[in-house]
Amino acid sequence: MEIGKFYSREGGRTGRAPQDSATVVLLREGTGGPFEFLLMRRRRDQSFMGGAFVFPGGSLEEADSAPDLRECCGGFGGDDARQLLQEPGLSGAKALGLFMAAIRETFEEAGVLLACGASGGTVDLTDPEQAARFAVHRVALHDGRLTLAELARQEGIRYAPDRLVPYSHWITPEAEPRRFDTRFFLARVPEGQRPTHDPMELTESRWMTPGEALAEQAAGRIVLMPPTLKTVEELRDFSGIEALLEAARSRKIETTLTEAFRSEKGYGVLLPSDPAYSIEALKRPARPGETTRVVMEDGIWRTSSG
Repeated sequence: MEIGKFYSREGGRTGRAPQDSATVVLLREGTGGPFEFLLMRRRRDQSFMGGAFVFPGGSLEEADSAPDLRECCGGFGGDDARQLLQEPGLSGAKALGLFMAAIRETFEEAGVLLACGASGGTVDLTDPEQAARFAVHRVALHDGRLTLAELARQEGIRYAPDRLVPYSHWITPEAEPRRFDTRFFLARVPEGQRPTHDPMELTESRWMTPGEALAEQAAGRIVLMPPTLKTVEELRDFSGIEALLEAARSRKIETTLTEAFRSEKGYGVLLPSDPAYSIEALKRPARPGETTRVVMEDGIWRTSSG
């Protein structure tokens, strides 16, 4: 498996600013066991993370911060978004835009729409006629022929950014030629909706528990990139969705700008809590038992302590 193409093996700095993006960990109750989340596999022929299993997500687009979207969010505004993200330096438009990017990408990539209908309930996609109509909207949104604001007006819906719970904030290492400034969100899959992956960019989707995903990764049967792998490792500590969401709502979100490194044994990324991490402004102490780096070993990304 050609893992090396995902991350640069060389050090150095590119000077490129990371692109704002959002990703969503979609959650559902497990069948007789722990909760599950949705992972989707990117097409192998894609130049970026081809073949990797990822959470739904993508880049912030200009239309995600459009002023006319504010009236489609049921009173949830830029100040609310900025406060929840714990980023007071963001403009209200960009903060709300990140929530809307998360909603848009989740709909485009997974077919899950975090929105309410005219009655106030979630958008029900079990009705065949409505499901077919929204499937057309999904493609049009993906192709840029429709905006979220236009979709809201056409269908009489309002978006539900308040159902997104900010969880973490990751920035790609400076050594990488393609960089992202990504906010991770948590969200339950709404009732009346069943995720289906976008066949244009993705080849399969799987519901997995944290333990299952980590076992598949360790065996080399799936590829989880460092931010995804570390997130899944953290999710393993929670017994249920409510406990996870409660902890996420009260946690302090600290920026994780990973730092690429090479050694005689290989290469990987350091987290701010690793002893060898060199960006002083972002360093933080490791918690007991915490893994502090993600390294490439035998063709597989693995977490370890420095």
